[in-house]
Amino acid sequence: MRLHHVLAGAVAPALSLAGPAFAEPLIWGFQAEQLEYRLGEGSDILAWDADALIGTDELKVVWRSDGEYALDEDAFEKLENQLRLQTPITDFFDAVVGVRVSTPAGPDRVHGVVGLHGLAPQWFEIDADLFVSDEPFARVEAEYEALLTNRIILTPSVEFELPFTDDEPIGVGAWGPRLEVGARLSYDVIDRAVAPYVGVHYERSFGETADLARADGEDAGAVYFVAGVRVMF
Repeated sequence: MRLHHVLAGAVAPALSLAGPAFAEPLIWGFQAEQLEYRLGEGSDILAWDADALIGTDELKVVWRSDGEYALDEDAFEKLENQLRLQTPITDFFDAVVGVRVSTPAGPDRVHGVVGLHGLAPQWFEIDADLFVSDEPFARVEAEYEALLTNRIILTPSVEFELPFTDDEPIGVGAWGPRLEVGARLSYDVIDRAVAPYVGVHYERSFGETADLARADGEDAGAVYFVAGVRVMF
């Protein structure tokens, strides 16, 4: 998941800039929430999910990168980058607008992005985004950090993606959702800045998206055991 505004404000360094045009301090931060090796029945995968931000409490520029590289095929299964503007609309949620560029195995895709990002009750971190283009879709991500001890953290996560139209060149069928569910157990080595982890990751396609995967000789679902490290500064 992502650097939400509460976390960023708490841990990102503040740089005081002189002059009336910069009344608010500049904050910045980077987080690789997932940087991992996935071991499964098919091709093993190198995967990452990372964010970088710069801005103020009132307006941030956020770059997000999400990728999966299949080692056996020596090719990206997924490569997505987003550039987003993020501004608070409540104490716990930011409004988001930006652009997404996806360069998977098939044709490149460009979408506009509008959404919400923040903390729901019980401290669930939520991303809810609508991606707008000729091939629109929606995505909701949720993550929760359960502190088992001061250093051992269990992080369950879920991601649900729903396409609204067919996009067969990249294996997507209208109203055929994709689901990813994971659980990662980490140990904070350096005060939440570096935390190695192990866990499990499950992916599944449904409906017409699953039918397209089977037609290409692929499984509609897969389970991976994962080992990686979370990095934040």
